[in-house]
Amino acid sequence: MTQPSYVPIVDADQVRPSYRLRTPADWRTSRVAEITLPEHPRGRELGVPGPDQGYALLIAHSLFGSRLELTEGISAEDALVGCAQVASARAALFGRAPVGKDVELALELFGFLGGAPGDLVAWRADLFESAAHHYDQQRRIADAVPQETMRLTAADVRGRLSEWRQLVHIPAATA
Repeated sequence: MTQPSYVPIVDADQVRPSYRLRTPADWRTSRVAEITLPEHPRGRELGVPGPDQGYALLIAHSLFGSRLELTEGISAEDALVGCAQVASARAALFGRAPVGKDVELALELFGFLGGAPGDLVAWRADLFESAAHHYDQQRRIADAVPQETMRLTAADVRGRLSEWRQLVHIPAATA
């Protein structure tokens, strides 16, 4: 609170002058990756934004890390990271953070929880190899699962695992 000018006060208690800030310059979006649309762009290898997506990896490790059935060339980390990407995309489709059922669906779909047909095991070998270390590979895994499949339950996927080719997108070069 200010005091009248006739009241004696020490210099340290005087009201300091305020700083004058300059008016900021005009700003335009000019960065390369700037999103200028009201909605996030969608398409292959663009990802799916959603809340707390890193939680899918924690769920994958803590709930399913010891239950994996792996084959030559795919480490547990490759399988869990790749399936966590699918789980994150599924959760974002429903507008929420990932839960255990999202991770379970992804692991069931790629046959990491057992009962995988031989042709699925052969197909997933190239898809999951070194996925834990390569973002592009993780995007290919997530992009291989269509929204129709993501809307299924893990039990539905388990029941339809013999017809796994209808549940995933297989690029024409590898089909």
